[in-house]
Formats: sequence, C-alpha cells, structure tokens
Amino acid sequence: MTVVMVEDLDPSSADAGVAAHYGDPMREQRTLATAVGLVDRSNRDVIAVPGDERASWLHTLTTQHLSDLSPMTGSELLVLSPHGHVEQHAYVTEDGATAWLDTEPGAGPGLLKYLEMMRFFTRVEPRDATGEMAVLSLVGPGAADLFPALAAPRVGAVPGPKFAAGSVPPHATSLYDVQEFEGGLARRVPLGVDLLVPRAARHEVIEKLGVPLAGLWAYEAIRVENRIPRLGWETDHRTIPAEADLIANAVHLDKGCYRGQETVARVHHLGRPPRRLVLLHLDGIATDQPPAQGTPVLLGDREVGFVGTAVRHHELGLVALAVLKRNVADDAELRVGESVASVDAS
Repeated sequence: MTVVMVEDLDPSSADAGVAAHYGDPMREQRTLATAVGLVDRSNRDVIAVPGDERASWLHTLTTQHLSDLSPMTGSELLVLSPHGHVEQHAYVTEDGATAWLDTEPGAGPGLLKYLEMMRFFTRVEPRDATGEMAVLSLVGPGAADLFPALAAPRVGAVPGPKFAAGSVPPHATSLYDVQEFEGGLARRVPLGVDLLVPRAARHEVIEKLGVPLAGLWAYEAIRVENRIPRLGWETDHRTIPAEADLIANAVHLDKGCYRGQETVARVHHLGRPPRRLVLLHLDGIATDQPPAQGTPVLLGDREVGFVGTAVRHHELGLVALAVLKRNVADDAELRVGESVASVDAS
C-alpha cells in the first residue's frame, strides 16, 4: 500500500509535513470517534534522554513525579518558567534504557537547550532524536483492541478525557502503560495509543497495521471535542498550568521542588486561576471558516480571551477551544470575528 497525502498542510503551518486529510475529513473524524484510525504525527519533535540518572534528573526539572518511573511506563510533564508559566509540554516514554520525550513541532530545540543547560555533572546525554523516531497515533475506541495490554488505564493514574472515571487519588502521578512494538514503543494516551517507531520504518508500520488513515484535521477536531490543550495553541507566554487544564495529567501536586512550583501551589491552594479553558460553539452564519489561532474573543467591545484551536466538527459544527478570563459567565454573549460564540457549559 502506498501512503498518499491527498492534501498536505500549508508549508507555513507549524504542522507542515503531515497530511491534512485523505480525501474526506468528516468521514475521517467519524472513524476516529467511533472506531479507530491512524494519524501520522511524525512532525512532532523527539528528544532522547539516556543515562543512569535520567529519572531523578527529569524529576527535579519538571512538574511530574518521575524519580520512580519504571521501564515501559509513560507520563506527561511540563517545564515552567520561574514564575510558573508553561514553557514546554512533552509526553515521556521510558523503555528501561532511555526516556523518550515527544513534544510539539518546533518545540524540540527549546526543550533540548533547556535540558542541556541543566545537565551540570548529571549522568545523562540528552539529544535530538527527531530523525530517529516518529510518532503515529491510533485514535478512537477501537485503538485498545489492537493493543489489549494497553486497554485499561494504569491503576492509580489520573484519568484523562477518555479514561474511565473512578475513585482516584487527586494528586496521583499520571501514568500511561507502554509496550514494545515493531522496534519502537506503544503508549496508552487519553485519545487512544501513540506509537513511537523508527522513522525509517513508519510507512512499513502503517501498512502492516492496515488501519484506516485520518489526517491531522480529523485529529484536531477530536482533540478539541475532548478539550485537550496543545502547547502554543491554547497557551501563551502568560499561561499557568491550571488555566489550560494541564494539572491533572502533567503536574504532580505533592512532589518536591521544581521551577515554578510556588505559583502552581499558590493557585491550587488559595484560589482559582485568572483564566480558564473552554469549548466555544460558533454560529457559523456569517462565515463557515474556523477563526485563526489567536483571534480575540470579545464581550461587547472588551477583549476577554483568545481562540486556541478552531475546527469544523462532524457533529458539533464550528467549535473552538479558547482561553477566557475567569469572570466571563457561561451565558455571556461573545463574539469571535464575525461569529456569535457561546460557552459549552457541559
């Protein structure tokens, strides 16, 4: 089978290099929502961190509790500024010899630079591994059927949007099970299963799996529906973790010191964050084009937030993830560009 990108993303897009869709974006969305589809996300940057002290070292530098990270386990982490603003977000996958960090396209160099600055005399050797490994995502309720060992979330893990809710300690480390796959790794994540595979073999892996292909437009629609934030889309230079709903999966509230911890603790214990992540419904009457990232959200003539990711969803219509000031009421009459917008309070 030859993988053909029916439509590539705009070369100026941060997501350039992967398929926008394979001919029918709405059908691809329905596949991801009801069955399983494979999304090429090989434009994500990958950092490899081998070395005997990698777990304890990453533990001290990030928001996640990683000192006891065992082989074949994954998680999420943030790197914060001294004032607690989100600078980096990455998934971590530990295979017993290396911690693999995959992050947003273009974010890898900044993350690697920070890690290299913080090495000192620690026995770690971080490197850019984007040319070595690529991320593919199996999205949908059928993803677990392909990896039965990853079907259930790890006991004690903080549930993500697609994980079953239950009696979970509120400050538990968010852990994702991992297993070996085709010379790489398969990692349970909230939307399904992510594959970290040798870049040179990714087309062979896609062909062997035989799963229907879906483009990034479909993936983004499912992500928005599930209110999963994305670094650089639903974050800006002022974002703190609680504003973007990044606490549950990427921040351990009971671990020791890390950069920016004071802000996280203060917001958690003393009050609500100044902004919040919401799902907006756009009327689509004046225009059926999703607004661009960063488009202001207006209440009257006052700017009260910004659009992160806007998509055309197969069931919800025109919707957007947005960051709003905390004091904006759920029933406020908002505008985004030419569209009337309303907060989804569900």
